[in-house]
Amino acid sequence: MDDLNAILTPGMLVRHPDFPDWGVGQVQSNIAGKVTVNFRSEGKMVIDSFRVGLTPVFDEGSSLAKG
Repeated sequence: MDDLNAILTPGMLVRHPDFPDWGVGQVQSNIAGKVTVNFRSEGKMVIDSFRVGLTPVFDEGSSLAKG
């Protein structure tokens, strides 16, 4: 099984493909297939990289600061 989020590093912005209402989240850590993401609407979540591929976000650079 592949780690679907291997390229994600702390500070990157992502969306959860199954929960778009969570908004954009910021990666806090990515260790051994567990990605901790702080989502705008949902708070801190731990994602299993072997089950869910998060979607990187490249077009909302300063929008987290406005929240």
